[in-house]
Amino acid sequence: MAGNFEELHCWQACYNLRNYLKISVLEKLPKNEKFELHSQILRAARSSTANIAEGWGRYHYKENINFLRFSRGSVAEILDHCIEAKDCNYINLETLDEIRLRTEKCVQLINGYIRYLRSKSDEK
Repeated sequence: MAGNFEELHCWQACYNLRNYLKISVLEKLPKNEKFELHSQILRAARSSTANIAEGWGRYHYKENINFLRFSRGSVAEILDHCIEAKDCNYINLETLDEIRLRTEKCVQLINGYIRYLRSKSDEK
């Protein structure tokens, strides 16, 4: 198990997604979306990493898995908000496709970590 949540591949992928969103999406949103779509995307991106960190800090497999599920939900929320951004022509299709790839990677890594924790829980 990782010595720090920052070593978790799922956290790293969500962190990289968050940074990508700041540059490729949030900066392109119009000012009238500052407290709407901008805020929702940023909160979901922050939540994706924060929930992984909080779950890691719980030290109980079942609690950790619950926080990983919240993180996975936040990643799905990011994709939904970015689809909305594309529909409003705030971002282009290439950016949305990149976000799809990155969110898929995050979900795969989160799911893999959940499977790992379940296997460790079964060993006890």
